[in-house]
Amino acid sequence: MAAPGENLKIDGERLWTSIHEMAEIGPGVAGGNNRQTLTDADAEGRALFQDWCEAAGLSMGLDQMGNMFARREGTDPQALPVYVGSHLDTQPTGGRYDGVLGVLAGLEIVRTLNDLDIKTKHPIVVTNWTNEEGTRFAPPMLSSGVFAGMHTQDWAYDREDAEGKRFGDELERIGWKGEEEVGTREMHAFFELHIEQGPILEAEGKDVGVVTHGQGLSWTQVTITGKESHTGSTPMPMRRNAGLGMARVLEKVDQIAWSHKPHAVGAAGHIDIYPNSRNVIPGKAVFTVDFRSPELEVIQDMENRLRAEGCKIADDMGLEIAFEKVGGFDPVKFDPDCVGAVRRAAERLGYSHRDLISGAGHDACWINRVAPTAMVMCPCVDGLSHNEAEEISKEWATAGADVLMHAVVETAEIVE
Repeated sequence: MAAPGENLKIDGERLWTSIHEMAEIGPGVAGGNNRQTLTDADAEGRALFQDWCEAAGLSMGLDQMGNMFARREGTDPQALPVYVGSHLDTQPTGGRYDGVLGVLAGLEIVRTLNDLDIKTKHPIVVTNWTNEEGTRFAPPMLSSGVFAGMHTQDWAYDREDAEGKRFGDELERIGWKGEEEVGTREMHAFFELHIEQGPILEAEGKDVGVVTHGQGLSWTQVTITGKESHTGSTPMPMRRNAGLGMARVLEKVDQIAWSHKPHAVGAAGHIDIYPNSRNVIPGKAVFTVDFRSPELEVIQDMENRLRAEGCKIADDMGLEIAFEKVGGFDPVKFDPDCVGAVRRAAERLGYSHRDLISGAGHDACWINRVAPTAMVMCPCVDGLSHNEAEEISKEWATAGADVLMHAVVETAEIVE
């Protein structure tokens, strides 16, 4: 298969302009975006994307989960398409680049091929996956999960937001429920460009991340029960302090994660203390421990040690403790051939690069189960994401999109 020439590059200015035009839809309060899934703003962003795709000569497909598939034909009608994309929905206080970069870079690939009159054997399909963020309708990566057979469509339709509105009803309300059956499309390969959402690339001065794995995730909700009592009049030996028990468990969580360095991580982000009063010793603590690693055996070890150490701490303190697994997915190893195409692209173009393990979940993690898949990452300032202050440079976006294009076009095969 012939490799694209090193002079094949996207129009970085056009990509940058498109990103910021999309950001005008669903603006946040501090320069970012609030374009949550299945809102009116989401519908407006989808319509703009469709307009741009049709202007580039693409035909639009839409499935029953609202996933959008914009197709550029190949020369071989029997060849399976190469898919490329990400998501247009954002967090409530999201940035301008998370997800959007990957969708619009896919569109920019097509625009560039059109400009240069380059044909490929395989069709290229630019994709917008519905509800990657999962902030309005949990869980994240919902629609790519249905596509990959991880969730049933009926279950997804029944997801409710904080106001009790159903996913299926809202999808229909905004007018983006298609007729195509979900998951019936066959893919030759799938590529996703995303901002790193971490600090490594920027800290090391690398232009591009070649994503080899996606971390697996384990969420365990821990409930520690003690006894509420007065902070001033309860003697220290007679206290059953659920808050102190939680603190000691969380110290163990940190130690457990450190024991599997450098790739394992662990912390608790969701914490509730009851009754949460200044002069009452906590009688109950509920918190969710988030463990992640690219190795399934490591995740299992961390889970087991959390339970063993937690039970010992509770027994020593006269507390009760309960554990409930409330979420998770196994680690992902991306397709070696697709990863190789990304690495070759970075080398061919002269961009500095390093291998990365994605610390966050992405649609590519689910699609990897049904098609050969790889990811490209670009740096983001201070590793900040899911925040309106999220920032990347035009140069970073251009480098990532160039590498994405070369990997996609090499896989789709240029027709001489």
